[in-house]
Amino acid sequence: MSSPMYEKIFDALRSGIVTGQYQIGDRVPSEKELADEYGVSRITSKKALELLAGEGLIVRRPGRGSFVADPASAVAAANAQTGVNKNASGRGKDDGKMLVGLIMTDFGDSYGTGLIYGMEEASRKFDSYLIVRRTFGIPSYEEEAIKGLLDFGVDGLIIFPAQGEYFNAEILKLVIDKFPFVLVDRHLKGISAGSISTDNVAGSKLGTDYLIDLGHKHIGLLTPPPIDTTAIEDRIEGFIQAHAEKGIVVDRDLWIEDIVSTLPTAFIEENKAKDILKIKLLLKDHPHITALFSMEYNIALLAREAAKQLKLRVPEDLSIICFDCPEQDGNYPFTHLRQNQEEMGRLAYENVVRLKEGETLPSKILLDASLVRGDSTSSPAAKRIAQS
Repeated sequence: MSSPMYEKIFDALRSGIVTGQYQIGDRVPSEKELADEYGVSRITSKKALELLAGEGLIVRRPGRGSFVADPASAVAAANAQTGVNKNASGRGKDDGKMLVGLIMTDFGDSYGTGLIYGMEEASRKFDSYLIVRRTFGIPSYEEEAIKGLLDFGVDGLIIFPAQGEYFNAEILKLVIDKFPFVLVDRHLKGISAGSISTDNVAGSKLGTDYLIDLGHKHIGLLTPPPIDTTAIEDRIEGFIQAHAEKGIVVDRDLWIEDIVSTLPTAFIEENKAKDILKIKLLLKDHPHITALFSMEYNIALLAREAAKQLKLRVPEDLSIICFDCPEQDGNYPFTHLRQNQEEMGRLAYENVVRLKEGETLPSKILLDASLVRGDSTSSPAAKRIAQS
């Protein structure tokens, strides 16, 4: 049985060091250079370099490259073999800090910033560093970010995937090569990758139950295109489940499933105006609607503007609920489902470290969302009930 390619690369480099082809302090080929030379992935070449570092033959310096170590440093080499004086990443003490790359669409006050806070705190705990790269929801940017961070020498990745029907092929390569990475906010169908996200079914059900218990029976649903985005699909499922358990028939005529202006690739004023018009037409065509469930905070902002243009009062004439909402002057403008972003970020980072150390982790971790009452919900106004 032939040896794995990473072992062949390891043997070739070790031979070059032992025979003096590479002198002390010389830079050895990078992951990318080795990947190109041997026709393998960067993950394979990275593993070969990690084996060399583990034997104390090279020192890897993030952002600079890998260099032939001084053989007189026998203690360091022995420690590399026995695991003594290693940090949480499992790399040698002289090998620099652990680096974890975060690839996400974007972040803001309503969602994303809390994730980064949690990850950054975890990085301090493990005496390591977090590198952030935004993709703005563009698949090609996501692909470039994965490749670029691997070239840079990260030890693990946290990925907030772009919305879309198909997952990036670079993610599949990570799975095949068993590179330590986790997904946040959503999972990808058909691949065995660990994910950490909110329990979106339960969260959406919690919010819908709250509206129904207030007395709302005709609830509109506003969402971006699901297009196999599991977080949105799960929220819609929770919305449907809540109606079914309350014995209320779901009326899909009250749904708008093509809100696009909140997507990172379409966040322009022209698209916002079109989406506001869609919501206005929904409310005019279905005046018995007394509440709107917006799948995202920015969609709730569109709904509030549509109500304002129709001279509908929030919450007296129209209640609005959403996922996530930033605090403003000590209050929350919208009743919302708050995701535990910091815990999600902390767990994501810790799980990358654990994967790096060879642990087996659950394929999916779900965190509870909590209902936070804001200024946008109340019982239906009498005049609106009379129209139903």
